[in-house]
Amino acid sequence: MAEDAQAMSAGIRIVGEHPFARRADGRLHSRIGTVFPAHKAVVTLPGIHATQRLAYVELLQRQRAEHGLPPLPRHQQSELWDESVDLIFESDAILIRPDPAKMPLAFQADEVLQEIVSKDRIRFLYVLDRQVRDAIKRRGECWRISPLPRSTPELTDMVASSRAAIGGREIYYYNRITGTRYLTFGEFERLGLLGDADLQTHLIEIAEYSARRNPHGNAEIAFFQTGKRFSTGDFTGYDFRNVEAGLLREVYEHLRSLFRDAVPPDFRYDDPSNVGWRNRMFAALIGGEEDVVSEEMLLGLSPEFYMQIEWLPGGRIEEGELILDPLFEQPEENRPGANLPRLCDNNARKFIFNFVREYGDLEYVNIGRVIHSLSRCRPQADGRRDVYLAEIKLRDSEKEIISILRMQKWGVREHLDRGKSLLDAMIESEEYTEYILDRRLGCRQLGMNLPSRVSARKVSERYDGSQAACHGVTIWSSYFERDYIHGIATDKMARHKFENDRFAFEFARLLGAAAASNLIVGRSDLDQRILFDDGDEVIVEDATGMPAELIVADQTGTFNDYVRDLRAVVHAYAAPINGRLSWVSDPESFARIYLTAFLKRFSNIQREYRKRRRAFDTLFKHRRRDEGGSFAYRWEKILQRLDRTEPRELQEAIREHLKVDLLRPPRPHQAVVYAAQES
Repeated sequence: MAEDAQAMSAGIRIVGEHPFARRADGRLHSRIGTVFPAHKAVVTLPGIHATQRLAYVELLQRQRAEHGLPPLPRHQQSELWDESVDLIFESDAILIRPDPAKMPLAFQADEVLQEIVSKDRIRFLYVLDRQVRDAIKRRGECWRISPLPRSTPELTDMVASSRAAIGGREIYYYNRITGTRYLTFGEFERLGLLGDADLQTHLIEIAEYSARRNPHGNAEIAFFQTGKRFSTGDFTGYDFRNVEAGLLREVYEHLRSLFRDAVPPDFRYDDPSNVGWRNRMFAALIGGEEDVVSEEMLLGLSPEFYMQIEWLPGGRIEEGELILDPLFEQPEENRPGANLPRLCDNNARKFIFNFVREYGDLEYVNIGRVIHSLSRCRPQADGRRDVYLAEIKLRDSEKEIISILRMQKWGVREHLDRGKSLLDAMIESEEYTEYILDRRLGCRQLGMNLPSRVSARKVSERYDGSQAACHGVTIWSSYFERDYIHGIATDKMARHKFENDRFAFEFARLLGAAAASNLIVGRSDLDQRILFDDGDEVIVEDATGMPAELIVADQTGTFNDYVRDLRAVVHAYAAPINGRLSWVSDPESFARIYLTAFLKRFSNIQREYRKRRRAFDTLFKHRRRDEGGSFAYRWEKILQRLDRTEPRELQEAIREHLKVDLLRPPRPHQAVVYAAQES
């Protein structure tokens, strides 16, 4: 090894090239490296990790000989090997591959690397190992174990643009990295719609290319989500070039049945709008590296959160002292790396401070930022939309506490940006906080099932908005904290689940009851479009996977529509059923159960109001009544509308908008279910 292969950078010895050094063709000089933390040395010479360790030992031996020192004893050479850490280099990141039993050594390697590379470009592998994962999380560094997030439109576009053909139709999803083409069951099933000649051509192609390997050693065609249960071996023995037309269809149906049985139900339909399918296909298209995973998966969050959380630097408690991630300590102007200013969210630090004040036995806190709205097709109006997720670990608890933090839509900053004085902005922000909390109380009073705990808190910020005269002024911004709901939003529920009648009917019952409360409280956007079944209604399943409860995660838009006759908007409450009729085996019973549950909940709420009219009417009497739209006035109008509405007329109006014939009596095998709902 030539001596000039060594370089020094920030006191670190680099034997070889810098980890991110590139050749003339733009490729990295080396894809692997080895770090020796005790020696503050990094070896990046081409080869494998073993040859890199050997090269470094040989370098030390030569240097000792030059200084007249004896060779390193064999046991010291072994110790040197044991105290080194493997690295893998990506185009913009260094991945540390730790020994789970030696996590302190991995963190020492991390500290060495931070002297030559920005911390935000160093990540960890093996986080599926509990020892590795827990060690990183205890440092408040979830952001170190998740890939950089990508937006939902980008994921969808990538999947769509990957469609490719070999000689026939574009029935494959092409991995540009490995060269493998993925064939899904959905595309294979659609081949049955082709004529005999086209079907034969594609079966010949699939049989031939699924048995081949490309120059990279990867399969030319792989079967998506089948594992080893369906493979090219199932095509062996069939001569598709000479098979008779009648037998061709028979063989195809046999293969289609085998393919279907091998694929989990979630992946039998090609549906980019299904977050589970889209995420798994995306993983296949980028190589599906199993070592780099997202913390949101490890926390057991629903699939809609996958790659939608940008984890931020956190903090941990050691010997009673709060230790924040060192990234917070760097002045913003001195932070290297384009991603660091975004990572170092000052609100994340203040959230951590609030948690430390609230909990006396914290072990660590990780904060993540939700980077895109999880509600489908909901227009983004003015106001603040920042949403965060917090993972809190108490020392005497085995499980983490997961909370959702949502910044108040209209706070001091937003009112200042609208030209209000500082005093008026502060007053109006406090009034809006009270409005949000009153709205929550009103929703619960009228039967809406909301999260059991919501707290209003504040963080201080420096104003830097459109009012130049107020720049630098400290303002206090409100946010709301609630427990995370471990469930799946109704609009993101996988289609295959509705193939189970029991699941479908229970889903319809819960959704119908929720529709009644939603209609009563006039939930809509500012353009009077009804908000329902679009991301905030969350289904919690029981141990058997059946719907057990529907919780409305956020009461956005409630009490916006407090004047219109309810019959004018019932068409919006038929849409959730109409959109799923093709998913269920018994559309009539599915719709009947929804309508019955709607009627039952609406009637019960109305009956409860009439029974305790004074308690309802005076609930917000202490609040200012303004016919311009104060909450007390809205509450009054909502109750008046509830009292004068005939529930069965609403039920009938919804039924008229359903795309299913309910004039026939229930099917005999569903009579018991339907009767139970009627009762």
